Amino acid sequence: MGFDRKEYEFLGEIGLGPTNVGCFIDGKWKASGSEVSSVNPSNNQAIAKIREASMGDYEEGMRACSEAAKTWMNIPAPKRGEIVRQIGEAFRAKLEHLGRLVSLEMGKILAEGIGEVQEIIDMCDYAVGLSRQLNGSIIPSERPEHMMLEVWNPLGIVGVITAFNFPCAVLGWNACIALVCGNCVVWKGAPTTPLVTIAVTKLVAEVLAKNNLPGAIFSSFCGGAEIGQAIAKDTRIPLVSFTGSSKVGLMVRQTVSERFGKCLLELSGNNAIIVMDDADIALAVRSILFAAVGTAGQRCTTCRRLYLQESIYENALDQLVEAYKQVRVGDPLEKGTLVGPLHTRASRESFEKGIGTIKSQGGKILVGGSVMESEGNFVQPTIIEITPDASVVKEELFAPVLYVMKFKSLEEAIEMNNSVPQGLSSSIFTRRPEVIFKWIGPCGSDCGIVNVNIPTNGAEIGGAFGGEKATGGGREAGSDSWKQYMRRSTCTINYGNELPLAQGINFG
Repeated sequence: MGFDRKEYEFLGEIGLGPTNVGCFIDGKWKASGSEVSSVNPSNNQAIAKIREASMGDYEEGMRACSEAAKTWMNIPAPKRGEIVRQIGEAFRAKLEHLGRLVSLEMGKILAEGIGEVQEIIDMCDYAVGLSRQLNGSIIPSERPEHMMLEVWNPLGIVGVITAFNFPCAVLGWNACIALVCGNCVVWKGAPTTPLVTIAVTKLVAEVLAKNNLPGAIFSSFCGGAEIGQAIAKDTRIPLVSFTGSSKVGLMVRQTVSERFGKCLLELSGNNAIIVMDDADIALAVRSILFAAVGTAGQRCTTCRRLYLQESIYENALDQLVEAYKQVRVGDPLEKGTLVGPLHTRASRESFEKGIGTIKSQGGKILVGGSVMESEGNFVQPTIIEITPDASVVKEELFAPVLYVMKFKSLEEAIEMNNSVPQGLSSSIFTRRPEVIFKWIGPCGSDCGIVNVNIPTNGAEIGGAFGGEKATGGGREAGSDSWKQYMRRSTCTINYGNELPLAQGINFG
């Protein structure tokens, strides 16, 4: 184990040790499942050991969570907001350490790791204000001496299943809102980022304990697919939020729907950037670079398809290729690194296999295209010229691989953007108002995120995050996303002595 290495000393500051218990249930750390190791993707060496949850641990945790829900939902929303505020302060105090852990265990560069933890802090701030704004509507009644209103109440328990690429931020998007809405949270973190799951849970648990609240308000499990399947099947969990592939997300939706539960799905993205002939090319190139190689291409919002208008194709592509040559790939914790490793050895193997498939379909490699000889899971950021009708273009290869294609007209570019099964994020670079408003209008991009003159990634928490089609249709974080975490009741109150019926019906 590498836990005793000097660069790992900070882990003790966030409650982690050489061996860790990966299950927090009913306010206690306990687990009776198998033992696994957390692995550093930069060198594939073990960092620490974790005891995972068993199905018995899960059932015990759910019983406690169901009881805690009765307490939590009856606490006034602004009081719940105060607890979330304290959670945000706990994260602020450990921002640097947690960000370093995300970088160490997931593989994204340190700036991105710290930025991910900052997202949780920002979500806590957002949720605190929201806790005083969970407002319903007053609706005019057509019947005299009647009042109609909407009332929003907690669902009870929200299940959150997160992915490795954002091992804590996506939890924050869901949990902060779910908690202020009066729900308990049951979290299954990614199997390959268990240390992040444990460290985040410890901070939340400390806040609950300090306020003499049931620890089961927030439960977490490190474990495999069987825990996720149990959450999907559990009738005690009205809403399941799942982040991952479209293939697994479809199975989650089918399982949850069979019991009439609700799903919030954030699935695959196959995102495109369109560059028009009037665009600021330098701005576009910087944006494309960040969108395509940031997090080593392992964001759901990563740019995977680039469409350049014919007249600026060579100029823009030459600048982009030159920019790629300046990208430093290496240890994500080292200053100056822009691209870290892929998360697992299997991801590196998928990259190699994907490059082979791309070549077989006529793809021409302009930059990169190879794995890097090292102990870690490093690959070269890659640009590939390919025809739009190649089937591989419609698939998501979760790596820093960018397909570049040319187009003639705006209509053709929009058609190309919309031609894939996924519908998460999209962006266009132009200065023309008529192009902008067509792009964001009904005949424009069919994605949930439709940008202009900015990358496909880097969404702000104030807007609802999510996509259409095979991306799942879910929305998290800002806007009115909070409504997914509550149940709506339409209430009609008769404060008179008569019984007039709606639609003027006279019943005898």
